[in-house]
Amino acid sequence: MAINKKDLEKFKKNLLNEKIRIEKELGFFAKPTEKRGEFETQFDNIGSDTEDNASEVEEYADNLALENSLEKQLGEINEAMDEIEEETYGKCKKCGQEIDRDRLNVYPAARNCVKCE
Repeated sequence: MAINKKDLEKFKKNLLNEKIRIEKELGFFAKPTEKRGEFETQFDNIGSDTEDNASEVEEYADNLALENSLEKQLGEINEAMDEIEEETYGKCKKCGQEIDRDRLNVYPAARNCVKCE
């Protein structure tokens, strides 16, 4: 059963809201690059002594890990939004079957059905 227009609009709205939230969160510590969906973690200069440098490195490492996680989510969202435009949204990337609506309600950027995940 294909996704009806009402559900598709709901999924699209949820994806857009999540995209905005993630980009806002990334904006606290990273700047967007020219490539869609990619950001670059900024390195704060706290000071020049050893303790300050250690704090800078620790903060940068934490932010970099968070950046990678958020970029992955953002990439999945962008792909799902592209699929909506291409009218291929909601199909499992592994088996080709439709992804259950309940799964898409929970995570509208889902790439695979529960069975293949």
